[in-house]
Amino acid sequence: MLAPYKGRVYDPCCGSGGMFVQSERFVQEHGGRLGDISIYGQESNYTTWRLAKMNLAIRGIEANLGPEPADTFARDLHPDLKADYIIANPPFNMKDWGASRLQNDVRWKFGAPPSRNANFAWVQHFIHHLAPSGIAGFVLANGSMSSNTSGEGEIRRRIIEADLVDCMVALPPQLFYTTQIPACLWFLARNKQDARFRKRPGETLFIDARSLGHMVDRVHRDLSPDDICKVAETYHAWRGDKDCRKKYEDVPGFCKSATLDDIRKHNFVLTPGLYVGAPQKQEEDEPFDQKMQRLVAELRQQMHEAAKLDKLIWANLEDIGYGK
Repeated sequence: MLAPYKGRVYDPCCGSGGMFVQSERFVQEHGGRLGDISIYGQESNYTTWRLAKMNLAIRGIEANLGPEPADTFARDLHPDLKADYIIANPPFNMKDWGASRLQNDVRWKFGAPPSRNANFAWVQHFIHHLAPSGIAGFVLANGSMSSNTSGEGEIRRRIIEADLVDCMVALPPQLFYTTQIPACLWFLARNKQDARFRKRPGETLFIDARSLGHMVDRVHRDLSPDDICKVAETYHAWRGDKDCRKKYEDVPGFCKSATLDDIRKHNFVLTPGLYVGAPQKQEEDEPFDQKMQRLVAELRQQMHEAAKLDKLIWANLEDIGYGK
């Protein structure tokens, strides 16, 4: 959805570097060259940090992951970085993130995040590191879209009023192997008048993708390439990507282009279901009389088949001495 063709890509909680590998793969698959993007990351766990360096090295991907592992909030290793793309999957609802030591941090432009939940510390860290035309895409727990606990609602309101929220995507349940917490995608744009796309100040796209995907086993769901393409193309069409052939239109139950006033009316809650509405019911194109005749004929056939099965069952029971 971000389409990181060229520029600086940043992930402040990069884990083993999977987001970077996918970004480089995207560039190559779309005709770009390895090295068209510059990679910056940070990871606090020593073992995972080493895995990330190895993961990128064996693929020939150069990256600046800092000289050592470090806590992103307590010691930002890229303090002056302004990234063109931020791609991240931060820890959900992180409780012990060192809030007491960071009360007056320069990153909290929209308000001090609550001490028992780092969701809006991450969001504001992303915003702080965005270039003037930068775009961020990240995964958060669903609570981030609606929570008013400990000032989160006020921080979210200020971010919305600053016109930074470009798109919100509600994801299907059971996508992740590591958590059952329902999740969503946030997309922030520093400049909605960026010449690369359609001018869209005061607009936010909402996509409800909860019905997409299929169960791969009893507890896990997967999104097919077509599902992913449907969501991504909807976003690209809406923001006016020059190479997108699809024309955007609101689809009841799936997507809606909303205004700041629409969001204000919903108390600055960003849950897509509030905006996209219910799916449109398909119009009945079969006359009632014809439909009834068809259904009666189907019922008659099914009853005939049932009678044949009943006779067969009784015959089998009689053969083994239990049918009399």
